[in-house]
Formats: sequence, C-alpha cells, structure tokens
Amino acid sequence: MQKKISKMPFKGTPEQAAQLQAVIAECKGDNSRLMHVMQQAQAIYGYLPIEVQAEIAEGMGVPLEKVYGISTFYAQFALSPKGKYNISVCLGTACYVKGSQDLLDKICEVLGVEPGECTEDGMYSVEACRCIGACGLAPVFTINEEVYGKITPDEIPDILAKYN
Repeated sequence: MQKKISKMPFKGTPEQAAQLQAVIAECKGDNSRLMHVMQQAQAIYGYLPIEVQAEIAEGMGVPLEKVYGISTFYAQFALSPKGKYNISVCLGTACYVKGSQDLLDKICEVLGVEPGECTEDGMYSVEACRCIGACGLAPVFTINEEVYGKITPDEIPDILAKYN
C-alpha cells in the first residue's frame, strides 16, 4: 500500500521545532543517526510531513530524497497525521473474504477521506492493515483500541456516530 501525503496544512509549534533542532544538533555530522532523528521527529510531531523531512535533511546534511525514501519505505513512519480516532480496517485474507473492503469503502465514504488520510477536523484517520489477529470475528476493524467484528457496512454510520 502506498503511503498518502497529508493534504492538511502543517501546524508545528515553536516548541516542537526546538525539540527537533535539539535532536538534530545532537546527531549532526553522523549520518548513521538519520533513522534515529526521523524516529524522534515522528515522536515529536506524530508524523513526518514534508516540512519536517526537509528540516531533517538540511540539518543532517543529506538530500531530501534520502529522508523521503526512508519515510516511505519503512512502515513505522507516517506521512499524514493520525486523528483523535484512528480507524484501522483489516484487509487480511479472512476479513477480505468476509467483506472488509466494503467496510473500508463505507468508512471512507462517510468520513470523506481515503485510506491513509485524516479528516480535516483531525478527528478521524483511516488506514488499511493486513491482519489484527481477530480472524474469527471477520470482518474486523478497530477504532483506537476498540475492536469491531462481524460488522456490515450498514452499521458503520451508527458506530462512527458514537465517537462524535
């Protein structure tokens, strides 16, 4: 699955920028610490928007393409923010066969986003995953830590309404 770049404007704070600059200063000149800097940046911001990637690249003295390549290659990095409620729909074999793609489509329709995106109000983010280990409840999705199983697309609006 290709990662989506956030359409939301970047809203970093001066405090976050100072934290990132401190991490970069600590690691500057040692390109073997690039992954560490990126991990710390994601911990600070919650994701790696292109503005933060550019700051890391400049501060570490590496091409932006290298930072971008790493952030799109490794699953641990997100290019768009997570919502207050992070929805993850399982597209593993058992769930897919039982209709999880229809669940994902309905969730995206109701929220007006695509997988990998966050709603403009920052309330919901949606992603597809491969397996959450609840195959007996297929099709399954989670909202944060809450698991929903044996769900039909018709139930989606009522489930989402509980989180408003």
